[in-house]
Amino acid sequence: MEPVRIPAAEVYGQVKAGKALLVCAYPDEAKCSTMKLEGAISRTEFESRLRGIKKDQAIVFYCA
Repeated sequence: MEPVRIPAAEVYGQVKAGKALLVCAYPDEAKCSTMKLEGAISRTEFESRLRGIKKDQAIVFYCA
Protein backbone atom coordinates (compact mmCIF):
# COMPACT_ATOMS: atom_id res chain seq x y z
CA MET A 1 0.00 0.00 0.00
CA GLU A 2 1.33 3.43 -0.93
CA PRO A 3 1.61 6.10 1.77
CA VAL A 4 -1.16 8.67 1.61
CA ARG A 5 -0.53 12.34 2.36
CA ILE A 6 -3.33 14.00 4.27
CA PRO A 7 -3.70 17.58 5.46
CA ALA A 8 -2.44 18.35 8.98
CA ALA A 9 -5.85 19.67 10.08
CA GLU A 10 -7.47 16.37 9.08
CA VAL A 11 -4.86 14.37 11.01
CA TYR A 12 -5.29 16.58 14.06
CA GLY A 13 -9.05 16.03 13.99
CA GLN A 14 -8.64 12.26 13.70
CA VAL A 15 -6.13 12.14 16.56
CA LYS A 16 -8.30 14.33 18.81
CA ALA A 17 -11.30 12.09 18.07
CA GLY A 18 -9.28 8.95 18.89
CA LYS A 19 -9.59 7.66 15.34
CA ALA A 20 -5.85 7.73 14.53
CA LEU A 21 -2.53 7.23 16.26
CA LEU A 22 0.03 9.93 15.58
CA VAL A 23 3.58 8.59 15.72
CA CYS A 24 6.84 10.52 15.59
CA ALA A 25 8.84 8.50 13.05
CA TYR A 26 12.29 9.33 14.41
CA PRO A 27 13.90 6.32 16.12
CA ASP A 28 16.02 8.63 18.30
CA GLU A 29 14.04 9.53 21.44
CA ALA A 30 15.95 12.80 21.91
CA LYS A 31 15.16 14.00 18.39
CA CYS A 32 11.55 12.87 18.71
CA SER A 33 11.13 14.82 21.95
CA THR A 34 12.18 18.03 20.19
CA MET A 35 9.81 17.37 17.26
CA LYS A 36 6.85 15.93 19.21
CA LEU A 37 3.42 17.18 18.19
CA GLU A 38 0.41 17.37 20.49
CA GLY A 39 -1.16 13.93 20.87
CA ALA A 40 1.80 12.09 19.33
CA ILE A 41 3.61 9.09 20.73
CA SER A 42 7.23 8.17 20.13
CA ARG A 43 8.23 5.40 17.78
CA THR A 44 9.58 3.47 20.75
CA GLU A 45 6.21 3.71 22.52
CA PHE A 46 4.44 2.72 19.30
CA GLU A 47 6.64 -0.36 18.91
CA SER A 48 5.95 -1.40 22.51
CA ARG A 49 2.17 -1.14 21.87
CA LEU A 50 2.16 -2.96 18.51
CA ARG A 51 0.63 -6.20 19.77
CA GLY A 52 -2.37 -4.34 21.20
CA ILE A 53 -3.11 -2.17 18.16
CA LYS A 54 -6.09 -3.27 16.08
CA LYS A 55 -5.38 -4.13 12.45
CA ASP A 56 -7.83 -1.47 11.23
CA GLN A 57 -6.36 1.30 13.41
CA ALA A 58 -5.35 4.38 11.41
CA ILE A 59 -1.69 5.21 12.06
CA VAL A 60 -0.04 8.42 10.94
CA PHE A 61 3.75 8.68 10.99
CA TYR A 62 5.36 12.08 10.73
CA CYS A 63 8.81 13.62 10.61
CA ALA A 64 9.82 17.24 10.27
